[in-house]
Amino acid sequence: MLLSFIKITPRKKWKLRRKMLKPAFYLDILPHYFTNIIEVSQNMVECLKKEADGNPIVKDLKSFIGQHTLNIICKSAFGVELTGKNELEIKYPHAIHEFVRISSIRLSRPWYYFDSIFAFSPLSRVQKENLKTLHSFSRNIIAERKRFHKQTNGKYLQINKNNEEDNNLYSKKRLSLLDLLIAASWEDNQIDEEGIREEVDTFMFGGFDTTASALTFALSLFAKHKSVQVMFPNETITLHDYKNIRDEVRSIMQDDNFTMSSLSNLSYLNRCLKESMRLYPSVHVIFRKIFRDLQLKHYLIPSGTIVGVNIYSVHRNPKYWPNPNVFDPDRFLPENSTGRHPYSFIPFSAGRRICIGQNFAMHELRLIVAFILYHFELEPVDELDDVTFAADITLTPIKPLRIKFIPIS
Repeated sequence: MLLSFIKITPRKKWKLRRKMLKPAFYLDILPHYFTNIIEVSQNMVECLKKEADGNPIVKDLKSFIGQHTLNIICKSAFGVELTGKNELEIKYPHAIHEFVRISSIRLSRPWYYFDSIFAFSPLSRVQKENLKTLHSFSRNIIAERKRFHKQTNGKYLQINKNNEEDNNLYSKKRLSLLDLLIAASWEDNQIDEEGIREEVDTFMFGGFDTTASALTFALSLFAKHKSVQVMFPNETITLHDYKNIRDEVRSIMQDDNFTMSSLSNLSYLNRCLKESMRLYPSVHVIFRKIFRDLQLKHYLIPSGTIVGVNIYSVHRNPKYWPNPNVFDPDRFLPENSTGRHPYSFIPFSAGRRICIGQNFAMHELRLIVAFILYHFELEPVDELDDVTFAADITLTPIKPLRIKFIPIS
């Protein structure tokens, strides 16, 4: 397979899969995901507290957070909880990163575009081993979920045998992503075993690595700009007009009554996260195939061309973002966002192929950051401005990006 991440899924296949999977991200099912994210976030905080034992602790963000975001996507989208003891679970994150690294190398070396030539390189053998790990991990998850549904005679798939459209749609809103795929396969053969694996691979990577990347940069930014965590002595705030994340989070978490509706009260945290994703978009480049000739000023791009959109540069365009390299969450205040070009901020892509799980991802980001900042103060260890990025699919620092977690007594 030649650089699958720049191959555009055929329109017909994409539309069928999108329609099949869309119910997994309806608002009705988000409360179920919300519970899973809270459980994993609490576990993350407990792991940090146990390791810190009341003292400051330094962590490499991407590797630490990645194991928890992987568990979130497995629990929420695939109905499988990771134990952290299985060999494939341990090898999976490394295999993902190696596969992405090799794919990026292929992209920068035209002679590796051809599978027949690439097959003779040492990298090809490494890639095969990584793919073996990735596919085995996905197939194990699929097999485990299928066993569960066979043991329960498909009761939890809630497949409507009477083809009553309204009831069928209602039941689909209660199914996880993998359940929808299994139901579509068992009910009327809409998708085969290999197709299920393809979708699991896609959502596994999209829900684990990109979220870990977003959290890595968000927490690093919040550690660097400590005023977003805590209020300076000469600042004043009024109720519901919080200017730091911790006070905003405390206002809804101190009574242990954190509900999904509470997220709407985290407006400042939401602006901080958006500004973080503007500066450091997890997926910094996307590819689209154009289906008709496109005139760009003096240049004509012919139909059939695959075009790369550099989101990192779009988000730092001074035409839409004054002082684009400055971290300023107030850019996303309603009064400052009015009239801004809708495609000047596209952390989840845009158009028909916009990320299907963007609402899920934003819930995950808000909840994890809320739990961390409720229990810890953050201080920088590595200088964010000095970070050099690897030419990977996701925005990845070449060296570990570390911060200090200081327990709040």
